[in-house]
Amino acid sequence: MSDGNVKTVYMMGIGGIAMGTLATMLKEKGYFVVGSDVNLYPPMSDHLESLHIPLFKGYNVENLSKYPPDLVIIGNVIRRENAEAQQVLNQGIPYLSMPEAISRFFLCKHQSIVVAGTHGKSTTSSLLSWILTYAGLDPSTFVGAFLKNCERSYRIGNGRYMVLEGDEYDTAFFDKGSKFLHYRPHIGIITSIEYDHADIFPNFEAVLSAFHRFAQLIAPSDYLIINADDPHCLEVGRNCKGKVLTYGWSDKAQWRIHEVEFRPEEIRFTYQSPHSATPGSMISHLPGRHNVSNILGIMAAADIAGISMETFQEALLKFPGVKRRQDLIGETKGVLIMDDFAHHPTAVKETIDALKLFYPQRRLIAAFEPRTNTSRRSVFHSAYTSAFDGADCICIKQPQGMESISPQERLDAKKLVQDIVLRGKEAHYFSTTEELIEFLSQYCASNDLVLCMSNGSFDGLPGRLLEQLSQQSQI
Repeated sequence: MSDGNVKTVYMMGIGGIAMGTLATMLKEKGYFVVGSDVNLYPPMSDHLESLHIPLFKGYNVENLSKYPPDLVIIGNVIRRENAEAQQVLNQGIPYLSMPEAISRFFLCKHQSIVVAGTHGKSTTSSLLSWILTYAGLDPSTFVGAFLKNCERSYRIGNGRYMVLEGDEYDTAFFDKGSKFLHYRPHIGIITSIEYDHADIFPNFEAVLSAFHRFAQLIAPSDYLIINADDPHCLEVGRNCKGKVLTYGWSDKAQWRIHEVEFRPEEIRFTYQSPHSATPGSMISHLPGRHNVSNILGIMAAADIAGISMETFQEALLKFPGVKRRQDLIGETKGVLIMDDFAHHPTAVKETIDALKLFYPQRRLIAAFEPRTNTSRRSVFHSAYTSAFDGADCICIKQPQGMESISPQERLDAKKLVQDIVLRGKEAHYFSTTEELIEFLSQYCASNDLVLCMSNGSFDGLPGRLLEQLSQQSQI
């Protein structure tokens, strides 16, 4: 079926950030888009409703007959036994996975820059898109987060490049390969490689194999930019046929960090590029060592695109940030409340350590909801025990949906709190978000920073806590 014959697109699993973003892009291109999901919550649900995209709560074969589709896009949350999926297969309705749809409808007009890695994909790809846009290159963009200035997780431009957040998670029930294998990278960036997605990958070797396959997509005339401080990235780079560029703190990196000065709410660093014997300098308002490293990787990509470092610095200082990535929700009674997506133990640790450096005078309270298929499993119990060391107070909420995980694999949140306490840290367990809000509303004091970490809604914790603290200040 040619694209010209497609008028109505039905999206199964439309509520996810990636599927919702694609739905918006297709709507903007003139397609009639409709979708279904069992999990529809803000900000994506509000966004889709504002575009007047019909949404079905839940999956039912009758949904497909109400808006007969020319094409169905099936998200990776959908299982083969899903009633709608069975209807699509039985009726012979044309269907694609989400990554296949991105490739078909958008990559035919652009060269892709794909940001992959276990950590930092959303912020790195969002910042890269911002830099290219600021430089006048008019890129298209598909990322897994909302830019704070425009309330969007995508951009449709007419320039040469399309920036994509490259996820290693599986594509669909009919394609168990990683999503990023569909994105035809002209420039690939790999920020880090660690074990994650225990529901998909049986071991780290399987994760590493996926990144090897990604690197092997790079043509000899194209580029792979890798973190020189990650030995697994270096291993993947050795098997790449393309032009490999390295960045990081290592003295062997081609784009190398020299010196870093962590100031309150600002970072200054010097770097060495492969083009100059004289170090350059940058100022950033993105917290943490990990963001300094990721910025250097973006600099390497911007250099390939012909962007000067002067323009890069201007754009970096004007970057509005990304929703749910060290996202400041507000401040009341001297309490600063932040929303963050961190869920992997390394991301939790890096985020906490970054904020302690960025806000050195504040007491840091870390509230964590294990919500991913991996974080709800015991595989990371030991790593989580030490991941919160930088926080002054740790609050762990009982994970939901544990019935879908076998008892022997489940994370024991109460035991995790006990083990954190044994490390000499103040830690508390909460069975519900309501209990956590009640505790924090009484516990918080002026000059605190409350860091709320979850890859889900956390039952609206950041906003609800801000509201409750604000109401208390008015009494």
